[in-house]
Amino acid sequence: MEREDQEMAGAKLRRPALPWSVRLRISVVMAATGLAQRHNGTVNRSLVSLVDRQTPARPRPDTHGVRSADVTVDASRGLWARVFSPVSAGSPLAVIVYIHGGGFTMFTAATISYDAMCRRFCRELGAVVVSVNYRLAPEHRFPAAYEDGLDVLRHLSATGLPDFAAPVDLSRCFLVGDSAGGNIAHHVAQRWTSSPPPPNPIRLAGVVLLQPFFGGEKRTVAELRLVLNKWAWPKFI
Repeated sequence: MEREDQEMAGAKLRRPALPWSVRLRISVVMAATGLAQRHNGTVNRSLVSLVDRQTPARPRPDTHGVRSADVTVDASRGLWARVFSPVSAGSPLAVIVYIHGGGFTMFTAATISYDAMCRRFCRELGAVVVSVNYRLAPEHRFPAAYEDGLDVLRHLSATGLPDFAAPVDLSRCFLVGDSAGGNIAHHVAQRWTSSPPPPNPIRLAGVVLLQPFFGGEKRTVAELRLVLNKWAWPKFI
């Protein structure tokens, strides 16, 4: 009972002020993704594509000196990652392996908002960022996304980064994810640390979970308010 009271109190806190243009974009995306979630458990990918703006990698440096390229990890299952790197670095950089959100069912590493976020991480944190494009549910259910995240780490350990990337220190590797990506990052970290290390092991220096999307048999008060999550969680597992 105490936990529910705390959640209700938290729900009454004021939401952060956002520009009207941002609120409008969020409302449009939320409405479209809600409509795309069909009652039969499938996703209307054509409808999602109308609001999921994609952007290509940019091999040429942007105005902040960040460039990017897509790297194929496993062509047979469409697994790839987008690598962001500063043009130059004085010493080996940390590596951030980023896993995007989207309720396990939507968005990609090429989604414009995630591309911009990873580009900003690269610029402001001075790190090489590897954004994972994992397979989506319900076409690919648990544990597909976990396996994809783990295989990106294995690929990074075995083959390293593309030639354009700045030198990195693989002993400073961080897993970062938001929402469903936070869930995936958590489980990838667990699997990585419990599996035998590869010949040149990556050391996970930390895991950063941004509003991670976890689920259980009993739903909390906060979860009951999130209708889209109610649809997405069963489609993942």
